Amino acid sequence: MSQAPRRTVVVLAAGEGKRMKSATPKVLHPLLGRSLLGHVLVAAGAAEAEQTVVVVGHQADQVREHLAEVAPAAVPVLQAVQNGTGHAVRIALDAVPEAAGTVVVLNGDVPLLRAETVARLIGEHESASRAATVLAAAVDDPAGLGRIVRDAGGGLARIVEERDASAEERAIREINAGIYVFDVSSLREALGKLSTDNDQGEEYLTDVFGLLVEVGSPVGVFVAPDADETLGVNDRAQLAELRALLRDRVNTAWMRSGVSILDPATAWIDVTVSLEPDAVIDQNTQLRGTSSVASGAVIGPDTTLIDTSVGEGATVLRAHAVGAEIGAQASVGPFSYLRPGTRLGRKSKIGGFVEAKNSELGEGAKVPHLSYVGDATIGARANVGAGTIVANYDGVRKSRTTIGEAAFVGSDTVLIAPVEVGPGAYVAAGSTIASDVPPGSLGVARAQQQRNVEGWTAKRRPGTPSAEAAERASAGDGEVSEAE
Repeated sequence: MSQAPRRTVVVLAAGEGKRMKSATPKVLHPLLGRSLLGHVLVAAGAAEAEQTVVVVGHQADQVREHLAEVAPAAVPVLQAVQNGTGHAVRIALDAVPEAAGTVVVLNGDVPLLRAETVARLIGEHESASRAATVLAAAVDDPAGLGRIVRDAGGGLARIVEERDASAEERAIREINAGIYVFDVSSLREALGKLSTDNDQGEEYLTDVFGLLVEVGSPVGVFVAPDADETLGVNDRAQLAELRALLRDRVNTAWMRSGVSILDPATAWIDVTVSLEPDAVIDQNTQLRGTSSVASGAVIGPDTTLIDTSVGEGATVLRAHAVGAEIGAQASVGPFSYLRPGTRLGRKSKIGGFVEAKNSELGEGAKVPHLSYVGDATIGARANVGAGTIVANYDGVRKSRTTIGEAAFVGSDTVLIAPVEVGPGAYVAAGSTIASDVPPGSLGVARAQQQRNVEGWTAKRRPGTPSAEAAERASAGDGEVSEAE
């Protein structure tokens, strides 16, 4: 049985990213559910490496904290002074002196790189027993990028940075993607020979290829199947371009797996979201974080779900939900807000202009419109009328309200927590309930009986259209004449 190859991954994430003009390190900028660095680390997983070293520098503490969250096994190594990519890799290898076999070097700002491409790159490198292999891409506009210079036989002669390239070399459209695979012994030896004799006065990792060619070591080029995978991020405009490319990739994959996305240009789905076949995603919809949508559910239009699960056959229309659970065949919206801890049972309903937080609705329970429900448990088949407020917060602590099975709460009611409306109980419209309503009872709590002050409009609003209308009505003429 052959032994698995030994591999190490090095991710370069020390740069400042000045053109981002941001207090956030460039590699930590978000892109559809992960940071730029997070996307690269996922792709790097294809290497099945013994260790992953991330070279940090600018705002190193922030990058370390992020690594602790998304890749706790990765080893951060500080490059205090950025003296070039060759210098960065040398520091990384010094941190893992036991590294053997293959070293994969990735830039931390290439979020579209696929794991499959990394696997193919490594496979070709190792099967050919090369000292080094570079990932290249053919692009229409190579401006600002290093060029792949080939020899007369089509092999790799060297890699040249644009600022050090001749006019003839700048015309080359095959570019260096900044992603490499090396034999670790050959790499260590070549790194010791790097100089800073170049326009930037830095140690270029790319110079390793020329050094290896000089001593006859085998090197090669692997051309990316999709040039978009090699795109990096230097400013926010490029970040937006890559976001759109990743959106299209994600949406296409979901549609081919059986999900209906009615307007792919306006559906933004994080790479961390899960969808089932026959889910329907309508226009202007964002699905973020760990959100999931089951088969037959319809989401949107104009909906945002963050870390929210939606059950089979549910409908969520023009709503915003964070950390919520929406049960099978439940209905939400339009213009509803589900805050963390909201759980909707099967066939329950949160209607228009309703806000719910840390509350549970049992099967078939309804809060149809214009209500706030906070820290409440609502039983199966209960109905909460329009304009109801669950007053859960007294300025110091939050208390819970319970509405029992098949209870009915009339419109314009305030339930002052902690309070319980028993199963089958009714609450009269316009009530303020501060005490429990027993099961099967009617709770009525209004400030006073209605009284009508006769002639109030004529006395207090003389000469107004209201006074004139009232006068006609009193005279037996209730019709309103057309305004002049």
